[in-house]
Amino acid sequence: MSKKCDVCGKGKMFGNQVSFSHRRSRKSWSPNVQSVKAVVNGTTKKINVCTKCLKSGKVDRAI
Repeated sequence: MSKKCDVCGKGKMFGNQVSFSHRRSRKSWSPNVQSVKAVVNGTTKKINVCTKCLKSGKVDRAI
C-alpha cells in the first residue's frame, strides 16, 4: 500500500530529528493512510485516503 492519499495527495515528509545534544539525523513522517471502499464516479472503488480527508467528509464511503 502506498503512503499517499488519493484525494489530497498528502505523502511522506522528511526532516531532521534533533537530539538533546543537538545532533541531527534524518527522519521521515508518514501520513495516517487507510484503505477504504469509497464511491468514485458512481462506482465502488478501493482507494487510499488519509484520516484528515475521512474526518472532513471529502470521501463518500461505500456501504
